[in-house]
Amino acid sequence: MARRHVAPARLRIRLTIAFVLVAGISSGALAVGSYVLVRQARLSDSLERASADTARDLRAAQGFHSGEEQNLLQGIESTTVHAIFVQPGSEPQPSNASFDPRIPAALRALVSQGNLAYQRIAFRPPGRPAAHFLLVGGPGPPAIRGSQLYLLFSEDRIFRDLDQLRDVLAIGWVVVLLLATAVGRTLARRTLAPIGRASEAARAMAAGELDTRLPAEGRDEFAAWATSFNAMADALETKINQLSDAQARELRFTSDVSHELRTPVAALVGEASLLKEHLDRMPSDAGRVAQLVINDVSRLRRLVDELMEISRLDAGRDSLEIGSVHVQALLEAVIRSRGWISHVELAGDDLILDTDRRRLERIVANLIGNAVEHGAGSPVRVRVGRDGDGATIQISDRGPGIPSEHVSHVFERFYKADPSRSQRGSGLGLAIALENSRLLGGDIEVRSELGAGSQFTVRLPIGPPVTERLPAGESGVSASTDDRRIGPSQGDRT
Repeated sequence: MARRHVAPARLRIRLTIAFVLVAGISSGALAVGSYVLVRQARLSDSLERASADTARDLRAAQGFHSGEEQNLLQGIESTTVHAIFVQPGSEPQPSNASFDPRIPAALRALVSQGNLAYQRIAFRPPGRPAAHFLLVGGPGPPAIRGSQLYLLFSEDRIFRDLDQLRDVLAIGWVVVLLLATAVGRTLARRTLAPIGRASEAARAMAAGELDTRLPAEGRDEFAAWATSFNAMADALETKINQLSDAQARELRFTSDVSHELRTPVAALVGEASLLKEHLDRMPSDAGRVAQLVINDVSRLRRLVDELMEISRLDAGRDSLEIGSVHVQALLEAVIRSRGWISHVELAGDDLILDTDRRRLERIVANLIGNAVEHGAGSPVRVRVGRDGDGATIQISDRGPGIPSEHVSHVFERFYKADPSRSQRGSGLGLAIALENSRLLGGDIEVRSELGAGSQFTVRLPIGPPVTERLPAGESGVSASTDDRRIGPSQGDRT
């Protein structure tokens, strides 16, 4: 089977999204964790070095006395570290006037308690960009009571390195997401490709391509699935071919039987006609028997005619003879010729259809005859109307109605609601009506309610019919009932 492109489905999109989420969350967690660990390590190392330098300078400052503060600050400044000396009641003295940040009160409080304390601050020296500093302080020389000494260490390089690391990790995370999207789409497409092929194969089989098969490649679960699908398709194709052959044999049998019966039945009809001419000269007992024979021969002739018509419809040998048909006049002629004038009420619009007169007559005759026969003596109402761009012919009666379990089968061939099949009719009348209506591009609907009667609606196009024949014997009837009020069968529709 040729492989066709299957459009991405929601499942493929969901798999791709799931793959991207897993990759994004994993790589994001790794990037954030790495950044946090590196930042903590760098800042801890900076604090340790600064604390060691501050402790050394504080020990060196122990021997200084009041008035020697500038010497102390210049000595610390010479080591490239900025210092700030604080005495009670006086302004802080920086070793470099450009590096004179405000000392936080919290830090001064800790140092005043004799602790070595620190705090990271952001400070912008005059003429320079803002930078990051580590401010570490401790008690000043004992000779200068209440004094504090602070050292200012630059951490700007550390934070620049951390910013670069953050940017690199962010870019790497985006790259991982893009790669994960591409890989996820590829994996999802390859993983779900067998499902797409299976869907295409199922649709092809539903469309009637029974030779459709799946390629069983590899040894994975999809290969086993394809093998099972192919086995199912083989069995289904075999069964459908068997059913088609059986249906073809049935159709041939019906056609052969009807043709074989035609000649002897024609002879019986002729003999029954002669017998009918002499009924008035026969004794009463013999006359009753002869009348039964005449009636049975008439029913047999009607059955053979219907079988012949069904055979022609199945074979598609009947052609349409389209012409203008006056629907009201046709219905009046059908009703009058069959002696239904006292049973049928005709009303509705005066329509002219472009259709086959003989087939339309066959349809309405079968439906009206069915209503007269099964309407329990109630008046049969026939109404002609319009429905959009089409014409409708409604045949309704007030008879016993049709049970719900039988409504969907009334157009099937030889179907009778009465299992005993004791009612009149062959069970082909409605099937012939439906086949002819579909051949005219229309349809028949049925509605029925027990105790309230039945209504058959023929829908036909007003213009010439454009039809597509159904397979032989297939019914496309649209049936609906009020199944809440339907009970045991009261009649047999044929």
